[in-house]
Order: sequence, then structure tokens, then C-alpha cells
Amino acid sequence: MKIGFVGLGIMGRPMALNLLRAGHELTVWARRPAALPPLLEAGARAAHDLAALAQGQDMVISMVADAPDVAAVMQTMASAAEPGLVAVDMSTIAPAAAREIHGDLQAKGIDFIDAPVSGGEPGAIAGSLSIMAGGSAQAFAHALPAFAAMGQSIVHVGGPGAGQVAKAANQVVTGMGVVAVAEAFNFAQQNGVDPARVREALLGGFAFSKILENHGQRMIARNFTPGFKSWMHAKDLHIVMQTAHELQVGLPGAAVAEQLFAAALAQGLGEADSVAVLQVLEQLSGGRP
Repeated sequence: MKIGFVGLGIMGRPMALNLLRAGHELTVWARRPAALPPLLEAGARAAHDLAALAQGQDMVISMVADAPDVAAVMQTMASAAEPGLVAVDMSTIAPAAAREIHGDLQAKGIDFIDAPVSGGEPGAIAGSLSIMAGGSAQAFAHALPAFAAMGQSIVHVGGPGAGQVAKAANQVVTGMGVVAVAEAFNFAQQNGVDPARVREALLGGFAFSKILENHGQRMIARNFTPGFKSWMHAKDLHIVMQTAHELQVGLPGAAVAEQLFAAALAQGLGEADSVAVLQVLEQLSGGRP
């Protein structure tokens, strides 16, 4: 397919590279020209502006920061879109925002899919992301070859906004999971026990999880280099709680996780990996032993 791609950050760049490796014809645009060379060297073409990115494409994909960015990108590209274009946003935004963008684009004859992802930078590089899609069955089928180049678990969850609901649920599980592992390791440390040995023991029982396996190892290694930044998880949990408030749904565990990630930002850890929440818990306990 002919695909336009905008948003060449930690996640977007490897996702775009995987589209090229799968044989898709890719055109890219970035606010920062410095983000373009790896894609151009791999065979992508550069659009001279964002509106031009949509011209002559079968599909456009955005992977940007938040709902206002998605709306602005889609509005600009819609001005130059041709009949039959499918627009896909793979960012994480509020379900209500995704439904609003869907309605705006539908009025202009453009089918929109919200398709947020899970798997972090390693999954983006490996092409093994979990992709949760919301939108029409026809648009999903159109986008499936592109999704197959970027992910392994690809689920059409439901109508507009359903993908973002699934991603919000994912962030509840992962946010609370990262906090749970950090609490367990901090508890071990404060008791004078090696968290690495505790992790080894827990991996063999019912406490096993991908978060304990992967994020837990990052905590043991004190590797806070970002794969998924703390400010991103804080943003995602804010979306979760905002949506929960709108629906009057109680999410007490997610609320605690949101506050701990907010504390990480307050401590200047926003650019660190989300496992840096361990440092917040250590500080609450009087510091690392």
C-alpha cells in the first residue's frame, strides 16, 4: 500500500521502518527534520508539508503525543485527502476524543480507525506490538496489511473509540502492575533481602507476569533509560481517570497508580522509563537501603 506516516518518535520510527521492510511505499513527515534521515535512508520519501502527506495515499497513520495533536494532524491531512483514504491513529488518546475525530472525518468522507498499541519500544522494533483497533470492519480490513507489518496481536475490538477503551484498560493493568512490582521490590529492599532473588522466586509461581519478567529486570538493573517514559504513563492514566469520572466508574487502584506516576513527574523523572516509579517508592520509605 501507499502509506503516509507522521510521528517519528521512540515508537513511530521503528513502526515506520517495519512498514518499509514489509514492502509498503512510505511517505513521511516530521516537525523535526532530524527525525527523517533513518527513514529516507531506508527508502521512504519525505512530504514537503503535512497536507501533502495525504495526497495519493491509500492510508495515513499518525503516532503523536495527545488528542489535540491527533485532531490537528487529521484536520490538516483531511484538507488534501482523496476519496477512499483511511486514516489511522495509533497514539493513545481518550475514547471520547477518538469518537469525535471519527465523526469529523466521516463527515468529510474519510474512514477513521483508532488503533493504539502496547509493547513499548522493544515491540515497535520487533514488529510484535499488540494493536487494538476501533472503527468499521471495512476500514479495519483495509488497514490489516499495515497492522500485520507492525504487530502480532491484532484485534478489532469494536466501533469508533473501542480501541482506545482497550488501551485504557491495558494501561490500568500495566500501570498497577509496574507499581505492584516496584512495591514488592522496595519491600524486599527495606527488609534487607536481594530483590533479584525475590524476583527469581516470584517468577516461578502465580505472581509471574510479563511485567515482573521485563519491567522487573529493568528495576533490578536500575535501567531507567526510557522505553516508555513516565510522563507518557502518567498521561495515559490521566485519560483513564478522566474517562472513569465521566462514566462515574470507580477505579481506586488506577487512581493510586496515577498519583504515583504524577509524583514521579514532580520529582523530575518524567523522561525516565516508567519503572522509575520504584524511585518514588524508595523515597517514600526514606531512601534506598
